[in-house]
Amino acid sequence: MDQNRSAVLTMQITRTIQKLEQNQMSACFVSTRQQAVEKVKQLLNPGDTVACGGSMTLEECGVMEALKSGEYRFLDRAAPGITPEQRQEIYLRSFGADTYLCSANAVTENGELYNVDGNSNRVAALMFGPKRVIVVAGYNKLVRNIQEAVLRVKRIAAPANAIRLGCDTYCAKAGHCISDEMGEGCRSKDRVCANYVVTAQQRIKGRIHVILVGEALGY
Repeated sequence: MDQNRSAVLTMQITRTIQKLEQNQMSACFVSTRQQAVEKVKQLLNPGDTVACGGSMTLEECGVMEALKSGEYRFLDRAAPGITPEQRQEIYLRSFGADTYLCSANAVTENGELYNVDGNSNRVAALMFGPKRVIVVAGYNKLVRNIQEAVLRVKRIAAPANAIRLGCDTYCAKAGHCISDEMGEGCRSKDRVCANYVVTAQQRIKGRIHVILVGEALGY
């Protein structure tokens, strides 16, 4: 990224962090994915019970590898050989985790987190349960407002995730949602956009910590 684009991004990130903090979420910026992993480690304590949502961002930046290091009690929903019943149990146990990690589908310059889920274990834990939530998001997730966040999911995040998961949905075949309106979509049993959550303010100040990364990560 050249210095001029970097300067614009810095201003956008500064605005976003200020708004996130006004909405009672802690927030910081790191330049690289490696620094994001180090920041996550700083926020965790050895022996913590940790869980996570499905996230290409956590995979790409190396956070998932850190969680599997043995330093933490990791509730691994994707462990080899895990059964559907065991995975469901991990979803439920995640509500009692010390820390839950995930990404966001979009982060607005108004300091809001926008997330859309199919199974919805991720958005449930984001809203309630774990003592702390760490959200790692690349700069590609930054948008001006909720309207842009909706379109980002409809045209980028949902289609890419549906393809990744092998879902039989309209967006997986067309590359975009059947509608640009929030809440509207296909009627497939594989639909990945069942619940839409806007985190406008965290009632427990600092429970959610947002790490914005100066690299494009995830969908």
